[in-house]
Amino acid sequence: MAKESKEPKKPGLTKLELKIMQVIWRCGSSTVSAVQAELEPPLAYTTVQTMLNILERKGKLKRELEGRAYVYSAKVTENKALGQGVRDLIDRMFGGSSEELVMSLLKNRQIDAGKLAELTERYNREGDKS
Repeated sequence: MAKESKEPKKPGLTKLELKIMQVIWRCGSSTVSAVQAELEPPLAYTTVQTMLNILERKGKLKRELEGRAYVYSAKVTENKALGQGVRDLIDRMFGGSSEELVMSLLKNRQIDAGKLAELTERYNREGDKS
């Protein structure tokens, strides 16, 4: 019997949700119309509105009524969302092992050992600035 996590699962971002979050991170607080204008390819107003409301329910955005329109702003930073996405990938695809992810990158020639050593040296020099 699988042990259940005591922490509630934080839902990740779909591709479309990520595109919308990227608009909010880039442009700051935005209305549905403002987000719609930034998306390529264009999406229907009601689709953008629905997606913003889903992101608000997921706790990724907050909204405030200004006049007759809601203005949406990010509740999570891009860095935090990136970290959650990577953690989800590692959990789902590599059994929770970061080492297996790195080994997969090496085996599939997505990165070579020299570049990995260079990145490790750079990280050690700069430290975690996030």
